[in-house]
Amino acid sequence: MSLTPKTDWNPETYARFRGLRLRPLLDLLMQVGGLPQGDLIDLGCGDGAAAGALKQRYPKHDLTGLDASPAMLAKAKGYDRLIAADAATWQAEAPTALIFSNAALHWLPDHATLLPRLARMLAPGGVLAVQMPRQYFAPSHRFLRDIAAALYPDRFDFARYEAPVQPTQAYWQMLSPFGEVQAWETEYLQRLDPVADMHPVQAFTQSTAMRPFVEKLAPAEAATYAAVYDQALTSAYPLLPDGSCLMPFRRVFFTLKV
Repeated sequence: MSLTPKTDWNPETYARFRGLRLRPLLDLLMQVGGLPQGDLIDLGCGDGAAAGALKQRYPKHDLTGLDASPAMLAKAKGYDRLIAADAATWQAEAPTALIFSNAALHWLPDHATLLPRLARMLAPGGVLAVQMPRQYFAPSHRFLRDIAAALYPDRFDFARYEAPVQPTQAYWQMLSPFGEVQAWETEYLQRLDPVADMHPVQAFTQSTAMRPFVEKLAPAEAATYAAVYDQALTSAYPLLPDGSCLMPFRRVFFTLKV
């Protein structure tokens, strides 16, 4: 079943954990290296978290931010141009020096078609750089599916569930015909600050992974769902004495240089 959000993003809720989401962005950027002439595309730019780092690293290149969310684009600053478009169907107007995508492409289907299409947009010597979460079988994400299917089986069926992000080997094989590929995974140990009205992990997932579940529920159902999820999280991610918790979070990275 599709778990792509249907409503617009909430930039304020998403930005609550901006620092934790910035580190993998910078880790990806450090592996990009030199670039040819051409524009830089921040694909799925969101509220512009990558703009400052991309501009600082490549000050002589024009930087375009592309996102399908009007709310996020309204917050995005630091770009030479902003484009409201669906990354799944967007086509570059000219050969591109860098297509950079941080925590966005996991919302899009059919990576076997999408990623080669993006690779063909690159100028000679250009780079495709991608980071996506691969957290789908960790308690934080598995509980979302398990609880939804148990409470509301008429709307949630995960009998044939497949994670939207594949292992790194799959992306290496997908892109290696186009050039030099580097692919790796990193598990970050995140300390999440205390939150007054919910478990810290729920505060982290509510603006991203939890959204498509809640969208299918009435307000009273969503409140029940959140309460059960919160209780399950307490067993998987025990609170520290100050009310914070530790949350391991796995991410997939890869770069292609054509």
